[in-house]
Amino acid sequence: MRLFLRSPRRVLPCLLAVALAASALGAYQSSPLTPDVRAALDRISADSLRGHLSFIASDLLEGRNTPSRGLDIAAEYIAAQFRRAGLEPVGDDGYFQTAVMAQSERNMTGFELKLRAGNQEVSATGSQVNVSFNQSLTLAPTAIVKVDFKDAAALAALTPAQVSGKVVFTEFSQVDRAQRQEGMRAQNEFLSKVAALQPALIVSLSRTASPGRGGGPSRLVDPESQPRAAIATAALLTLSVPEAATIYDALKPGLNEATLAVKVPAMEEKPIKLRNVVGLLRGSDPVLKDTYVLVTAHYDHIGISNSGEDRINNGANDDGSGTVSVIELASALATLKERPKRSIVFMTFFGEEKGGLGSRYYGRRPIFPIEKTVADVNLEQVGRTDSTEGPQIANASMTGFDYSDMGPIFQAAGELTGIKVYKHPANSDSFFGRSDNQSLADQGVPAHTLCVAFVYPDYHGVGDHWEKVDYANMAKVDRMVGLSLVMIANNPQEPKWNEENPRAARYVKAWKDRRGK
Repeated sequence: MRLFLRSPRRVLPCLLAVALAASALGAYQSSPLTPDVRAALDRISADSLRGHLSFIASDLLEGRNTPSRGLDIAAEYIAAQFRRAGLEPVGDDGYFQTAVMAQSERNMTGFELKLRAGNQEVSATGSQVNVSFNQSLTLAPTAIVKVDFKDAAALAALTPAQVSGKVVFTEFSQVDRAQRQEGMRAQNEFLSKVAALQPALIVSLSRTASPGRGGGPSRLVDPESQPRAAIATAALLTLSVPEAATIYDALKPGLNEATLAVKVPAMEEKPIKLRNVVGLLRGSDPVLKDTYVLVTAHYDHIGISNSGEDRINNGANDDGSGTVSVIELASALATLKERPKRSIVFMTFFGEEKGGLGSRYYGRRPIFPIEKTVADVNLEQVGRTDSTEGPQIANASMTGFDYSDMGPIFQAAGELTGIKVYKHPANSDSFFGRSDNQSLADQGVPAHTLCVAFVYPDYHGVGDHWEKVDYANMAKVDRMVGLSLVMIANNPQEPKWNEENPRAARYVKAWKDRRGK
């Protein structure tokens, strides 16, 4: 039977809700919330979640950047909690699935820069610049073209003959936090237009004396990933030497007699080990135990900012909340006297903030066969209730809500646990590809992210502290997730992609390709 029936517009939603709710509960002659399941879910504690998160999101872990010492400490902590719960270690190193990647960094010891105009000369050290390109670069004294970032007409009038092989010198407008997105868009448009003129280098003046990032942030390279097509962009260097402003202000628009010479060392790569943390609650059914339900979250965040009194981005909600929920769910469900029929895999990923590196690695090198993996429930930002849309109490939303039949399963569990599970009209589809569920969906696994507040104050900011999390609400949401996991694990019918939804077509194809259908 098809997931969605063709019916009159007003009748369809009601029939659909009834049909899918019945399917979600189809494995049960009575409520799935048995005394055994209820007792296990009651073990999910706001105080326990608070205890875990106050450590995972503490300053000691320095924002859990990938890679970092703080990330490694978090991995050891998660593994210890899986061990405490009695989960089976299933990685290549106990609870760890180890990925060997490369970290690309630039040693700025050999960096040189000289800006000269008439009798004036300004030099810069590696700590006074921010290099925003990957390649090495050596320029002998090269002519400078001054371009006013805000003068669209002057930019449009420039030709390749005027700019090619020269240094473009500009100054980007400073914007406040509220205008940051618009400001970045304007900068990117400027850079794209200038890059088409093929300059040797773009230099952006910064009038602050604050230290730059030198060779730029280290870059993670996944040797197994498919290389992306090269994008034509010009090399950009931000210069933070106050004396350079005097030269910049004296230059006339267009070509000048001023010159800039620079030597930027090449990037150097070194191998680095990163770890997904994985534990297994083995199922009880002789056949279904060899099929797997995943509950996942990413345990990394964005690390330490370059400036400010508080520089640590603690990432309590993003995604410390999902991480500690996975821990708490493991501890609770491991106490079930009667294990679920399917096996449940509890997993936390590294590198989500670097493009889903950990989950994509698992997708390529799964510990359990993808064709035997029936679902992934990814938890992201489930702790904060102070959404920009207003308080989010006793509700949760799923991304790609109607891409599969998992939405009604969670709705049915929500009915029994006091949580409203709903499709967000704008964010359900647009956020589908913004977390680790995407990596599993690309492999054909019905995979969604469950979220409480899509957008909230302190997102990717230093203010995302553990004290701001609503632990009572998070515990309640986690009980709903726990019941949903049990329902999926006990149902002989596995979740399926919605073949009637065009947005799910690529995932339907991946699912069929995996199973040879």
